[in-house]
Amino acid sequence: MSRQALCIRLAQPGDARAIGVLSRRVVRRWVLPDQPRKIGHELLSRLSARMLRQRILEGQRFYLAYLDEALVGVAAMRDDSHLLHFYVSTRYQGRGIARQLWQCVLQDAIRRAGTHRFTLNATRCAVPVYVRLGFCVDGPERPSPNGVMTTPMSLRLPMQRSKRA
Repeated sequence: MSRQALCIRLAQPGDARAIGVLSRRVVRRWVLPDQPRKIGHELLSRLSARMLRQRILEGQRFYLAYLDEALVGVAAMRDDSHLLHFYVSTRYQGRGIARQLWQCVLQDAIRRAGTHRFTLNATRCAVPVYVRLGFCVDGPERPSPNGVMTTPMSLRLPMQRSKRA
């Protein structure tokens, strides 16, 4: 069996429906069990195609990971420094897709904005994934501004020294 190459690209407004389908599936499976019912319902509504399309049109960067024609991962970054969404299809977890997707997002933020500190708010089940990607826990689990129970995390990269001539 040949190994499929992962293709990562930026989302366009027409991708909003597919992003929503993947995101809601992952959230239902992994995030909602640890959240109050009302908060979970509100979270799912923020992952509607209409809401996602609006965010893309407003300039939020969504990165899509594909294996052949299958969308297997989604990442969204705000201000080239805060990871808002990061989902890999349950069926494709454990294949290194999250690491490859994160490296692409990270490199793009460094290239675009010179970012060296990244932040995110991780749901309980995602904390171990982010630790493996190099993030550190910054505080205890608490409700996010939207009410989702999350753990604040950050990743600081070393500053690159400029090469002298």
